[in-house]
Amino acid sequence: MEAQRLFAKVLHANRARTFRGISQTSPTEDHMKRRVFIRQASITAATVASAAHLNAMAPSTPAAPIARRKLGQTGEELSLIGFGGIVVMNETAGESSNIVAEAVDRGVNYFDVAPSYGNAQERLGPALAPYRKNCFLACKTDGRTRDDSRRQLEESLRLLKTDHLDLYQFHALTKMTELDTVLGPGGAMETMEAARKEGKIRFIGFSVHSAETALAAMDRYPFDTILFPLNWVLFTQAGFGPQILEKAQEKKMGILALKSMAKTVWPANQKTHSAPKCWYQPAAFPQEASLGLRWTLGHPITAAIPPGDERYFRLAMDTAQNYKPLEPHEEQTLLAGGRGVEPIFHLGNDV
Repeated sequence: MEAQRLFAKVLHANRARTFRGISQTSPTEDHMKRRVFIRQASITAATVASAAHLNAMAPSTPAAPIARRKLGQTGEELSLIGFGGIVVMNETAGESSNIVAEAVDRGVNYFDVAPSYGNAQERLGPALAPYRKNCFLACKTDGRTRDDSRRQLEESLRLLKTDHLDLYQFHALTKMTELDTVLGPGGAMETMEAARKEGKIRFIGFSVHSAETALAAMDRYPFDTILFPLNWVLFTQAGFGPQILEKAQEKKMGILALKSMAKTVWPANQKTHSAPKCWYQPAAFPQEASLGLRWTLGHPITAAIPPGDERYFRLAMDTAQNYKPLEPHEEQTLLAGGRGVEPIFHLGNDV
């Protein structure tokens, strides 16, 4: 009975939020808005059912949109939560359009994707097209050479149905040898700088899973942004993150966070698990995951990208719309749950 009352309450809120904007839109946009409402209704039902099973539920979505923060020295302001492209990976075109529309409606203006995310670019491009001019689109390249990165850039622009990317990033720099390659003769940085002059990208950044490589990269090139794991378990159990955060602040870079809702590695003998879009084991849903995100947002960053699992992404939007810094007792509870936990990354991952 409680679940039914909650469903009715959230359904009513979704209906009001969805149809408020229809009277000011075109017939085509009206149709899209109605599809959003239908999608939200079905997701609400699934979420309530899951909540009954877990005996927990994320807070109701408030009317206020997700707040924004400045992105370094770029002049841009991004939503506290970014939309990770994995959310739409392997989803239908309709489902992708609906979740993107909902995210925009709730205040998300930062979208991040990569060629290695399966068919995510193919799904995100059409879904984001109606909102593209008001959104900040980030993409990545696995290419380390000029030619490889150029091919990926042109393909990403085609799939994402855009003539430019707001941010183009070297994806997952881990080894120092990779950094040497991208910054050396014939390296991918040549593509980045040429594409910026051509107007195909606006800002240059990198994502990284190695503290050592991150520090070296920031010293060797004036990157606009950095995207790296900023997570309570990594901070306390691996000493991973403080040094990157400090250096990025010194450089006045835009700081973007990964893995805020991550916790540990999956057990080696566990073949299947409850979050197939997460290669790591996420924090317990919803309380620990929400605390983990709030811990990350409590640091001097612009935005955090939650897991690609739709449940966690929706929880992240709820948390961001209700965001407030952790109370001391909440942080103590969170950190206590991370003691002795195996981190997903360690220092020294630069070999």
